[in-house]
Amino acid sequence: MPAENTTSRVGAAAEAQALKYLKKKGLTYVEKNFRIKQGELDLIMMDSGTLVFVEVRYRKSTKYGTPEETVNNRKQQKLLIAANTYLQAKGIADRYPCRFDVVAITQQDDPKDRTLKVNWHKDAFSAF
Repeated sequence: MPAENTTSRVGAAAEAQALKYLKKKGLTYVEKNFRIKQGELDLIMMDSGTLVFVEVRYRKSTKYGTPEETVNNRKQQKLLIAANTYLQAKGIADRYPCRFDVVAITQQDDPKDRTLKVNWHKDAFSAF
């Protein structure tokens, strides 16, 4: 159980970092952690009238790949299902254009520099 709690804390911290970053970039917070059986939407934001579903990925190291690489086709399909469910549940399916972004967070490779590196990928994948 402690490993799960640590993972949850790290994930929550990464989401908080991504939220802070996106707000600085001018996006407006709508909701976070919308969960359904098939998956979860980490952050939901507005960007100039576009509803943005943000997947936040964190990796302590890129030794085994980047956080972006973990958003594969299977993960994208889960996000699409969750986003469609969200739009239907809120009754806003036809109200806003939507996009999917990925915020990838990694620690610097230099052990003396533990700051986080944030990469924001706008429109990282599409529904079609």
